[in-house]
Amino acid sequence: MNTCTPEIVVTGLGLVTPLGVGVESSWSALCQGKSGVGPITRFDTAGFKTTIAAEVKDFNAEDFMSKKEARKAERFIAYIIAASKMALDDAGLVIDSDNAERVGVFTGCGLGGLQTMEESRDVIVNRGPGRVSPFFIPMLIGNMGPGLIAIHFGAKGPNCSVATACAAGTHSVGESMRILQHGQADAMITGGVESVITPLCIAGFNSMKALSTRNEEPKKASRPFDKERDGFVVGEGAGILILETREHAEKRGARIYATLAGYGMSGDAYHMTAPSPEGEGMARCMKSAVEDAGLPLEAIDYINAHGTSTQFNDLCETQAVKSLFGEHAYKLAISSTKSMTGHLLGGAGGVESVFTALTVYHDLIPPTINQESPDPECDLDYVPNQARKQVVNAAMNNSFGFGGTNASVIMKKFKA
Repeated sequence: MNTCTPEIVVTGLGLVTPLGVGVESSWSALCQGKSGVGPITRFDTAGFKTTIAAEVKDFNAEDFMSKKEARKAERFIAYIIAASKMALDDAGLVIDSDNAERVGVFTGCGLGGLQTMEESRDVIVNRGPGRVSPFFIPMLIGNMGPGLIAIHFGAKGPNCSVATACAAGTHSVGESMRILQHGQADAMITGGVESVITPLCIAGFNSMKALSTRNEEPKKASRPFDKERDGFVVGEGAGILILETREHAEKRGARIYATLAGYGMSGDAYHMTAPSPEGEGMARCMKSAVEDAGLPLEAIDYINAHGTSTQFNDLCETQAVKSLFGEHAYKLAISSTKSMTGHLLGGAGGVESVFTALTVYHDLIPPTINQESPDPECDLDYVPNQARKQVVNAAMNNSFGFGGTNASVIMKKFKA
């Protein structure tokens, strides 16, 4: 990054996760090593191999929007509006006629309104095409996330969404950073969302043999880097960050959590669902982010791993970290917060970017829970079972999606 490129900082955070509604509740539960996984309550799971998921609990959409809006909002829309309101409030950023065109929105979502699609299919089969809701299409499409955030809060700047599978949230954070660096906005609302705990989603991942079937022990089901893992657990929720140029944030006296220092992305060009051998694409992605941040490899203290709790991902990510960092790989702290939140798919990068910012801000590393029988092939420091107080000057968040699409961002401690 050249010296003319503006520094980008994180000034606001918002979370809706299986661990809590709000940043404080989610972060507190995360650092206490609590699991958000339990039996699925959204539909009858009879006949399903997997009957567990990480659902959001105690969420009331009317706490964040009008009753009329809440009635029409798909669950993923309600989550992202809620997280955006929290983040804007946290940042103290008021959008008005003076700054509306300089505040943008860029969010990621993997599957969008899958619940609406399934329910509308039932309507057309059982009641005929004329009974399909006029809200079906707008409730379904993923770009309604940034669209409705803009409508709700009046942000008229750059507006976009990406659907890069499980990397969508992190791609959004990185692309927002680029928009700010290029001077196209002063502030961006960014992150990711997903809510697809539905029959088709669970059945589809079951058919791929990707999900844990540890139905009798849901809180132990997501166990990244553990020898006894048997697949990932679907989670849901939203994570939103407010990014600003440092100049803009300081001019209005904003509190700053961290500097967003680097962004990298890569493509595996290998397989629809499996990572490239030995994590070659993942390593190139991380290398690109470190170079973009202008940091030596040894400066990275912590990685919030993609860490899905599948054998392919855990092993390839471990190999990628080793190939890139060499001996420093064994000095890094690495944790998978998916061990507690489950895998939020397109929302994972948003939520985990928020967790990464908090890790740098608080110098507190969340644990990887359910590390009971470490996989001998995954032999790095995964911060097992207990959070760790440690100075974190620079941290990386990884997200790797189906299709071999990879994204990494780097946050470093803000220096006044």
